[in-house]
Amino acid sequence: MIREMNSADLDETARIWLDANVEAHGFIPAEYWKNNFPMVKELLLEAEVYVYIDEVKNEVSGFIGLNENHIEGIFVKSSARSAGIGKALLDFAKEKKEYLTLNVYQKNARAVKFYEREGFAVEREGIDGETGEKDFFMVSRRLS
Repeated sequence: MIREMNSADLDETARIWLDANVEAHGFIPAEYWKNNFPMVKELLLEAEVYVYIDEVKNEVSGFIGLNENHIEGIFVKSSARSAGIGKALLDFAKEKKEYLTLNVYQKNARAVKFYEREGFAVEREGIDGETGEKDFFMVSRRLS
């Protein structure tokens, strides 16, 4: 089940954010993510966030953060990866929005392949001002 995040989900959602970033972005020091954790935790409550609830375990297994049509990130608990949760969250967002954009680190090859498989195309390359890492700006348009 996918639903809007509420304050009771905050700790679990924030933990998934931290763990997923540290695991997926080994090319960025873990301290970067840990230092941003308190700020992100506060921002999550103000953002448009949808959580995927594992109904058997009754816990958050992943989430997607949106800023209008921009995907701020899709994060899935490591124990729940490769089970279709990321795709389900992305499909949910595609139903809500006319089109979607996102930034993804070029070195995160797994994520780049996922987004390409899901219909996103690289529109331009850039550099993340916070980390200095190269990224792609990708766009997907609804086919209707």
